[in-house]
Amino acid sequence: MIYENCRLCPRRCGVNRYEKKGFCGTGTEILSAKACLHQWEEPCISYRNGAGTFFFSGCNLHCCFCQNNAISNELFGKAITYSQLADIFLSLQEKGADNIELVTPTHFVPSIIKTLDLVKHKLRIPIIYNSGGYELPETIDLLNSYIDVYMPDIKYFSPKVSARYASAPDYFEYASRSVLAMTRQTGKPVYNAGGGLIKGTLIRHLVLPSNRHDSMKIMDWISRNVPESPVSIMNQYTPFDFIDDRFPELKRRLTKMEYNSVVCYAEKLGINGYTQQQSSANEKYVPDFDLSGL
Repeated sequence: MIYENCRLCPRRCGVNRYEKKGFCGTGTEILSAKACLHQWEEPCISYRNGAGTFFFSGCNLHCCFCQNNAISNELFGKAITYSQLADIFLSLQEKGADNIELVTPTHFVPSIIKTLDLVKHKLRIPIIYNSGGYELPETIDLLNSYIDVYMPDIKYFSPKVSARYASAPDYFEYASRSVLAMTRQTGKPVYNAGGGLIKGTLIRHLVLPSNRHDSMKIMDWISRNVPESPVSIMNQYTPFDFIDDRFPELKRRLTKMEYNSVVCYAEKLGINGYTQQQSSANEKYVPDFDLSGL
C-alpha cells in the first residue's frame, strides 16, 4: 500500500508508516477523536440536521494556532478499523446527517478509499473532503468518484507566512494546484432543493491577525482561477493559550477592520459565499474531542 513509502502529501516524508509515524504524526491505524452531527458548518453543509462529521487525528500541516490542536498536534484519538469506520458512516446517515464530512483526511486517504469501497453503495448522502489544502494533485486524483464535495482551506499566500506558521513555504503552490484539481473533478456547484451543496468545491479561508493583505492576494487568485466556487471567509480566529511566544502577532483576536477589509475586497472582486460574525471567534465553538460517536 501507499503507506509503505508515504508520499500522500507535499511533505513526501517517505516513511514506512507500518513501522513508524510520518510527519502527520500517525501510522496506518485510523485515528479519530469524534464523530457527530455538526450544526456549525456553512449553511450549505449543515443546512438541515447537520453534517455527519468525522474528525481524523493527526495533520500534515501542524499550524501553530490550530483550533483543533488536541487532535492535530497533540494527536489525541482512538484507533478504529475499516469496518468500524464504515459502521460510523452508516450510523451518521441513520441519524439524519446531511452528508459525511471527513475532517483533516489527507494522511488517511488509502484507508478512506478502502472504507468507501465497503460502504459507499449504502450511502445516500454526499461525501465531503474537508482539508487544510496542503495536498498533492495526484492524491486528489485518487479520490475521483469517491468525493462529492471538496472543502479545502487556502490558508496562506506568502511563502514566508506559511513557512512561519506551518513550516511549509510551498503551501500556496500545492494548495492552488490541488484546488484546481478538485474543481476539475466536481465541476460547477450543484445544490439540492434544500440548499445543500451536493457537488462542487467550497473554499475556506481563515483571516489571521496582521495578515489581511495575504488574504487579499488569495481572493485575487480565487477570482481569476475558480470564480464559480463559493468562498467562506472565516472570522473565527481564536488566540489560544498554547500559541508560542514566538508568534506575538497571533496573541490577539482579529479586528473588525482586518476582517471587513478582506470581505469588502472579495465582494469587489465578485466573489460569492459566506461570512461570519465576530462572535464566532470563541472557544465554545471548538469541538469537545471526547471520543463520542466512535
